[in-house]
Amino acid sequence: NKVVGDVFLKVKTRVLVMAVKLKQGKALAALSLTPLIDVVFLLLIFFLVATRFEQEDRELDVVLPSASEAKPMTVQPQELFVNIDQDGQVFVGGKVLDEQELLRLLQETAVNKVGQSVIIRADERVPFSFVALVMNLCNRAGIFDYTVATQGDA
Repeated sequence: NKVVGDVFLKVKTRVLVMAVKLKQGKALAALSLTPLIDVVFLLLIFFLVATRFEQEDRELDVVLPSASEAKPMTVQPQELFVNIDQDGQVFVGGKVLDEQELLRLLQETAVNKVGQSVIIRADERVPFSFVALVMNLCNRAGIFDYTVATQGDA
């Protein structure tokens, strides 16, 4: 048996065993991964929920009319989606709104988000008067950048 510096050498029948002392830093000993993992899981849950709400506006069962010059949306925009189903009910963010509630929402949006645009997604079977009503409410609220969504010819 022989001690050389921080290394202890012990010779056993043809086997050399070496014990090495490791100096562990204080910073490494104080680092705990539990809070880091908690934060990662919270961020993951947040982004999953936020993505789900953004997709709800696009998943409402609305049959869009066709247009020959329609182009697919390549980027998910930050527009406000107003959906009108075949019965003339107006949906924003998955909630049914009447005329006054929609006007109030559009006015608040115009004040809070300058330059806000609105996408009107109306079922092709709904009378155009419902679409014209939403357009008129946009104008009354001060939102002049609105678009009626169509789907391209197949």
